[in-house]
Amino acid sequence: MTPTNPPTDQDACELLDADHIAVKHLFVEYARLAMLQADAAERTALAMKICEELTVHAAIEEEIFYPALEDALPETSDLMEEAREEHQEAKDMIAQIQAMGEAGPEMDDLVAELNRAIEHHVKEERDEIFPKAKGAGLDLADLAQQMRERQQALQTADAA
Repeated sequence: MTPTNPPTDQDACELLDADHIAVKHLFVEYARLAMLQADAAERTALAMKICEELTVHAAIEEEIFYPALEDALPETSDLMEEAREEHQEAKDMIAQIQAMGEAGPEMDDLVAELNRAIEHHVKEERDEIFPKAKGAGLDLADLAQQMRERQQALQTADAA
């Protein structure tokens, strides 16, 4: 989801939200193709891209962002646990989508369900997690740099 030349002045919350916006565009495009009953191969490729992008995004949140926030604000641990549970739900759907092989009505329905789950998760991050992170005294610019580096490493590994 990282743009070709991502802005290096984004803080961690802005970086994550840019990912949210990018994947939302992918979901919208998938829904458009599904509605048009577009070529199954094209829909399949887009579904796999959505799955890859979400997998990388969840990894940088779980490995870097969530632990940093919990360290700075231990009282957020319940909120972080809920976010991790939502990630697991998404990972389960991603695994099902990836196992399907080719797009069809079942994949279309599951991608739509994943979209709804991600929309819910993004809303909670924007409304609850990001405000806490911004008030926690974290170096959000440094966290963003760590997350960008990890994101690039994961994307490079996926491409290999």
